[in-house]
Amino acid sequence: MTCALFRTEDVPREDRFDYWRDLIRLTRTSDIISAHSADFWAEHRLMELGPVVVWPSAFLPTRYRRTAKMVRQSDPEMYHLTLLLDGELAIDHGGRYGAVGSYDLHLGDSSAPYDVRPTDDHERRAVRGIGVDFARALLPLPPNEMRTLVGRGLSGRDGAGALLAELLVGLGRRPDTVRPADAARLGTVVLDLISVCFAQALNTERCLPQESRQQALALRIRAFIRQNLHDPELTPSAIAEAHHISLSYLHRIFREQSPDVTVAAWIRGLRLENARHDLEDRSLRGTAIKTVAARWGFARASDFTRAFRSAYGISPREHRLQALLPSGPAERPRESPQRAPGRVRVPGGRPALSVADWGVCRM
Repeated sequence: MTCALFRTEDVPREDRFDYWRDLIRLTRTSDIISAHSADFWAEHRLMELGPVVVWPSAFLPTRYRRTAKMVRQSDPEMYHLTLLLDGELAIDHGGRYGAVGSYDLHLGDSSAPYDVRPTDDHERRAVRGIGVDFARALLPLPPNEMRTLVGRGLSGRDGAGALLAELLVGLGRRPDTVRPADAARLGTVVLDLISVCFAQALNTERCLPQESRQQALALRIRAFIRQNLHDPELTPSAIAEAHHISLSYLHRIFREQSPDVTVAAWIRGLRLENARHDLEDRSLRGTAIKTVAARWGFARASDFTRAFRSAYGISPREHRLQALLPSGPAERPRESPQRAPGRVRVPGGRPALSVADWGVCRM
């Protein structure tokens, strides 16, 4: 997996905006303008995950304009999906005008001119979001119907959009936890969930392959479990009923996703992990252990103690005492930050960028 990080603080001040502009032009040809070019700030991480490229970004207000001439000169036939996390953008794309705000999703198409700009480009407030690039041919939906979604804002707060947003935000927060061996599979999950999100918007879910529908269902089930861990009645039967599927089908989905982990074991593992974090939290040291157990769905403290000891080889009380000692996790000195592999570092000048530095397609 290619993972690279660019930060303007790694570049001389006078070169920062030009370097940012060159960097963005590696992945999509567009005019880039900013009222903050003299003192620009941006962070940009790129993650190659098999069929998709995911890039969390934050930057001062900037306008991106792709003309019809640029489309004619270079069109790799790519889709670009953006989850906007902070800020507001005005969009003119594919003949559709509108605006997107926090936790909205926006679909872009390299074959159509666009003009994307902040609604207030003079305010020195960063725009934050997560982009996903992928080839149009990879989306199993009718191209003529997909054109109706270009330039539209879709919600990332409910339905499949919320699941997609949760997955992308998680990737943005913990990119270094993705193992190279898992990158392609994770990219396929992202693409499947994007397909389901668009299919729901088009009312064409029946057009999706069975694998994509099942992948989306698995993600919905796991999100449902996380949201209901506090409920001691959260059982495999209750989960199957809530999703209108049979118990055997639920177990089959889990076997395909995690062959060595049953539904009940996955629930128990999540509950124990969350309870362990609470026991290590100094702000919760006055909270009774039985209260922590109940918060995460253990109706009886004795059941919690037995499960905790089985998982971690120590009782909850002993773990809390060890964790809250001065030498425990809460008091460990912070390590010096390490530069991430693949970071673009400019020690004393501005080297030329190349597509090979980032390993992505020009758009």
